[in-house]
Amino acid sequence: MRLPFLILTPMSIFLGVAASYDSFSSFQYFDLILLLIGALSAHISVNTFNEYSDFRSGLDAKTVKTPFSGGSGALTENPHGLGSVLYVAITSLIITIAIGVYYIFNRGLLILPIGLVGVLIILTYTQWLNRYPLLCLLAPGIAFGPLMVVGTSVVLTGQYSDYAFYVSVVPFLLASNLLLLNQFPDIDADKSVGRRHFPIAYGVMPSTILYGAIMLAVYFTVVVGVQKAMFPPQSYFALIPMLASVIVFYGAMKYQTTIDKLIPFMGLNVFATVITPLILGLSIIYSK
Repeated sequence: MRLPFLILTPMSIFLGVAASYDSFSSFQYFDLILLLIGALSAHISVNTFNEYSDFRSGLDAKTVKTPFSGGSGALTENPHGLGSVLYVAITSLIITIAIGVYYIFNRGLLILPIGLVGVLIILTYTQWLNRYPLLCLLAPGIAFGPLMVVGTSVVLTGQYSDYAFYVSVVPFLLASNLLLLNQFPDIDADKSVGRRHFPIAYGVMPSTILYGAIMLAVYFTVVVGVQKAMFPPQSYFALIPMLASVIVFYGAMKYQTTIDKLIPFMGLNVFATVITPLILGLSIIYSK
């Protein structure tokens, strides 16, 4: 399940709550818990489908494991668990779909497009999306940004809002950047099984420059949000953990695919990805 990575999900749900905080009531805590279960189940499903596929393709045997890339290594140590991993992947997907169907019956069809895109990403990410650089780059951001943030807002408010879409841009950019850097150590192994993500297609240096551009886009989104009064002035505090991304950019430029040197910077990248939306969400709620 790659449990440490699941922390990204509540951060996105929290931003969705922040974006719709004006409409949030004490009666919606059940919805919030159900949303979180559904989103976590979706995250677990894509992780376990990925684990299952990577073992069957032989990729797990080729990657150098790090805390942030290369898979968990659980199946290489316990191959007999392959069926159990597939069972978890399918079961968690069914839970996600069931919760989505519940909200369709109770809230109408507004949530349906978000659910369909989410299920499509879960089912195609490992086998198909990883073969197309742009789609592979955007898919994680779409999942943790618009799907989770806007989806939470739609369930809590019963409507789509431009504000929720704007808030979702921050986790969209951060999640895509997180996965982009985490692909650096696996370039050769991924290439050997037919994957073609951005670092494979265009090289490490262009991918590092892209990382820097996305990092600047996060700064720009927050600054413009404050200047346009969409975010309160306190949201500038969300840029403090983003300073870690500057250090990450330096490390990626210097060490590229030298895995042991890159690992600390990958950790800083996770820090920026998790803490930035947390502070942004707190700042929005505090201003209400």
